[in-house]
Amino acid sequence: MRLDKYLADMGIGTRKEIKKLILAGLVTVDDEIITKPDHKVDESSSVCLEGEPLIYQQYQYFLLNKPAGYLCTKDGSPNVMELVPNYYKDLNPVGRLDKDTEGLLIITNDGHLTHQLISPKYHVDKKYYFECDKPLPADAAAVLSKPIEFSDFISLPGKLELISENSGYLTIHEGKFHQVRRMIGYLGCNVTYLKRTNYSFLDIEDLAVGEYRELTAEETEKLKGVSDNE
Repeated sequence: MRLDKYLADMGIGTRKEIKKLILAGLVTVDDEIITKPDHKVDESSSVCLEGEPLIYQQYQYFLLNKPAGYLCTKDGSPNVMELVPNYYKDLNPVGRLDKDTEGLLIITNDGHLTHQLISPKYHVDKKYYFECDKPLPADAAAVLSKPIEFSDFISLPGKLELISENSGYLTIHEGKFHQVRRMIGYLGCNVTYLKRTNYSFLDIEDLAVGEYRELTAEETEKLKGVSDNE
C-alpha cells in the first residue's frame, strides 16, 4: 500500500498532515528516509516516524464505559465518539446503547466483526444491570426465559438474575431498540436505571464512567472467536 495510507490507517493524522511529515523527511522505511507519499510499503516494512517504530494496525478496538446522556448515533451531541481518539478513520459503536443507558460499549472500525457481534444468530451474551420502579412478579425469571412476542419482533429467551425484588441482571443475545426496558416493561415494571456490564467475556470493572481503553491483542482475537463460535 502507499506510505501515506499506511500512516493514515495508523491514525497518525489526516492525509494532508501526513504528506507534510513525509516531505519533511521525518519518515523512514527500512532505515531509509522516504519523501514520497506514494512509496510502496507492506505490513512487513519497518516504518519509523521521527525515529519511533510504528507497528501497522489496520483496525482499532476500544472499550468504553459510556456515561448516561451520550448518544450512539452518527449525529447529535454529546456523542460517544467524542470520548475516544478522533484521528482513527471510520470508528463506530458496535450496536447502540440508548441515551439514558450507561455501560460497556465496543467501538471499532472493523466492519466484519461489528456485523458478527450484532447479529442475533451468533448469540453473543450482553448482560445488563437494571433497577425498576416496583417489585418484579414472582414468575419474572420464567417469563423472560421464553420468547416474548412484541409488535415488531419476538425476543430470544433471556436470563434473569435477581438481586432484590426490584433489581437484577438480565442477559440477552440481541440488541433491539430499548429491548431490556421493553422486556422488563412486559412484566409490568418500568426501568429506572440501566447499565450494560458485560459483553461476552468483556467487562468494565477497571473503567470509570466516561473512560476508555484499547482492547489487547488477546482480547481482540478472543472476541473474534466468540463471534465465530457462540
